[in-house]
Formats: sequence, C-alpha cells, structure tokens
Amino acid sequence: MNLHPLVVDLDGTLILTDMLHESALRALRDKPFDTLRIPYWLLQGKAVLKRHLANNTHFDPSSLPYNHELLDWLKQQRAEGRKLILCTASDLAIATSIATYLGIFDDVMASDGDTNLAGKQKAEALAQRFGHAGFDYAGNSHADLKVWQCSRNAVTVNATANLAGQAAACCKIERDFPSPALKLADLRRMLRIHQWLKNLLLFVPLIAAHQLSHPAHWLALLLAFSSFSLCASSVYVANDLLDLESDRQHPRKCKRPFASGLIPVWAGVLLAPALLAVSLGLGQYVGGSFLPWLMFYFVVTCAYSWWLKRAIIVDCLTLAMLYTLRIIAGAAAANMALSFWLLAFSVFLFLSLAFVKRYAELQVQLLAGKHKVHGRGYNTSDAPIVQMMGITSGYAAALVLALYLNSNAVALLYKTPEFIWGAVPLVLFWISWMWMQAHRGNMHDDPLLFAIKDRASLIAGLTFAAVLVMGVVA
Repeated sequence: MNLHPLVVDLDGTLILTDMLHESALRALRDKPFDTLRIPYWLLQGKAVLKRHLANNTHFDPSSLPYNHELLDWLKQQRAEGRKLILCTASDLAIATSIATYLGIFDDVMASDGDTNLAGKQKAEALAQRFGHAGFDYAGNSHADLKVWQCSRNAVTVNATANLAGQAAACCKIERDFPSPALKLADLRRMLRIHQWLKNLLLFVPLIAAHQLSHPAHWLALLLAFSSFSLCASSVYVANDLLDLESDRQHPRKCKRPFASGLIPVWAGVLLAPALLAVSLGLGQYVGGSFLPWLMFYFVVTCAYSWWLKRAIIVDCLTLAMLYTLRIIAGAAAANMALSFWLLAFSVFLFLSLAFVKRYAELQVQLLAGKHKVHGRGYNTSDAPIVQMMGITSGYAAALVLALYLNSNAVALLYKTPEFIWGAVPLVLFWISWMWMQAHRGNMHDDPLLFAIKDRASLIAGLTFAAVLVMGVVA
C-alpha cells in the first residue's frame, strides 16, 4: 500500500476547466462593471485578483466538469488509506468549496490573497510541508514541472507528449490520465455550424419577390450568409461562455464543448471576437444597408445573452425578432423593399417557434423534477400558458397568410392565385404538428433544426413549395 500523500492540482487536473477564467466570466455576466477593476487588482498581484473574483462571484461545485476517470481513481486511493491533499493556485474559498463537496480530501492548500500558490511557490510550500520527495503530485501543466522536481512520483493528467517526457525526467510516472481527443465534430458543435441553416432566411425576400434570376443579388446574399453565419457563431460562443452553469445543469447542453470542459474557456474568449471581426469584414463587401442590420442583430443577441433571456415573454419576443432580422438583413443585402405581409407573417410564425423552444425546455426540466429553469425566468408550471401563447401565435401567422392571399400583391406575383390557398391548411397543419410533437416531448430544443430532420415537416415544406410553384407556372 502506498502511504505517501498524494497532492492533487485543481485547474485542468481535477476539473476540466480553470476557475480563474470561469470567475472572470461570471463577473462579466453578473457584475460587468467589476471587470473594469480587474487590471487594478492584477497590478496588486495574481493572488489579490483571485481573492476579489472569488469574493464577488458564486458558483455551484456540483456543476463543474470533473475529470471523472481521475476522480474515481482518487476515491480508490482514498479507500486504500492514502492521504489526499488538494493543492491549487485557485483561491482558498473556491478550493475549500470544491473539497467540501467532494469529501475525499484531508486538507486544502491554495492561494490566500497574498501568495499565488503556483509553480515555484507551490513546490516550496509542498517541500516544506512534506520534505523533498515526500509526496506524489498530480498535475497537468508546465508550471507543475517545478513541483515534480521535488516530488517522489508524478501523476500526469491531460498532459501533452512533450510535458509527459519532461515530467518523466523529473521523477517516476505513477499514472497517466490522457486528455480526451478533440474531434472535428466538437469544433462544429462549438461553432454551431448546424445553426447556420437558420441564415437561409436571408434568401426569403429574394424568393418571395420572385427575383431568382439576378446573379448580383445571389452574390450579395452569399456574402451576407457567410457574414451572418460567422457573426452567429461568435454570439453562440459568447453565449455558451456566459451560460456555463445553466448548460451544465441541462441534460443535453451539459455535453457542449465549453460546458463539458472539452475546449478551454480561454479559447472561446479569443475566438468570439475573432469571428466577429471576420464577419464585419465580409459584411462591408455586401453593400447597401446590410452592415447596420448585421450590427443591430449582434447588439440584440448580446442583449439577449446578458439580460433578455432571463425575462419571461420578452425572451421569446426577442427570439422572434432575431429570426425576423435575418429576413430584413436579406432584403437589405439584395437592396429590395420588404413586404408588410412577409414581416407580419414572420413575426407571428417565429414567435410561435420561440414559444415551442421554451416549452420544450420546460418539459425537459419538468421531467427532471425541477420547479424552475436555471438561468431563465420561467417556472415549469408556466408550461401550459406558454403552450397557449405559442399555438395562438402560430394560428395568427396562418391568418396573416390567408389575408395576404386576398391582397392585390398576390395577383401581381402569381398566375393562378387560387393554388396558393393550399398554403394555408399546410401552415395550419405544420404549426399544429410542431406543437403536438412538443407536447409529446419529442421536440429538440431548437424547432427549426427539429423540422429539418422531421419527415412530416419536410413533406409539408416540399408541398408548400410545390403549391407556390403551381401558382406561378400553372
């Protein structure tokens, strides 16, 4: 039996994230003006910065992405009588909270507001307490090499081949816990490339106006699509960073790359502004009034991520606006006038889909036995009224479509307007079908992505398109 104490690092080792980065993100989300004080705190020392962030932000230790393979091994070591010490550069308040939650550590050593317990300082503190080579150490970074130089054995966690080789030169490797492989699919999920399908709404004004034969419009819209998609990915990355704790408490969203710790949060902090910069650069080449609409979309999505998604009703109205803004931006890119009927139909339809999205989330939380949705303003008991408002909005969209078919604009665009009336029952069917699926618990969090994979929705969409074509050519 190994009686040497095992000292375990926290950030990147026991948990698949960094508490300093997460504390800064929580401060940005909950107390944005406090982030202006970060440079001042940092000038006083990293330990001071960590202490202030720890005191000004709160977190749930049960929601953190733990390295479960390492954690299971630590529990086994503890059962065999081995002494476990949590030793981290994170602030003592954070480390103590995590150690208390896990209940497997005999003691905690951490930064205390005066000393930043990392690298050389950590090595000296451990050597003074346990003696040279009187302990084993589990770590994950190059800063831990100083500690391994004075430890008996090393436990490497998420270490690169180069770091593992340097650790082996310092002491014997007792165990190695490799990092999970990052796949291309993980990068796609981080950027939410599947969500780019929503940006096909940019082409709706062109199609609705029957202006498909203009190459200049298509070129402008393709550039606009690329610009809008990169902007959307920037927002998705930022939203995931600000919504880490809520995502970790969701049965599906907890597997997102940032929430699960598969991709470090610092990578997202760098990536989000880079994506936005490229998006704005492309937007300048689109011309017209597209760029102002793109920037307005970005501002609204940021407001949604920071505040509006926590306000009941307002969150769904904002989502409907964001969908409709894509249509407005598409018209701006193609330099086309917008139809009142198209805007009215879009607002009611997308408001219904926004309520579908929220209703599906409430159903998931209700099945999980929760009474309130974390990070949202809804109680699970609100589901019936959300359902009622959503169905009403969807049927209002069908009514707008029916009124549009009686307008003079239809006679100008369609040879046989009578065929177009077939679109009304199709819209009524699809709205009813989507809500029926949501009621049965079959709905994905995003209704548009659900519709793309749903056979009945695809058939309804193809039939809708066929009806419009028949109205034009028959």
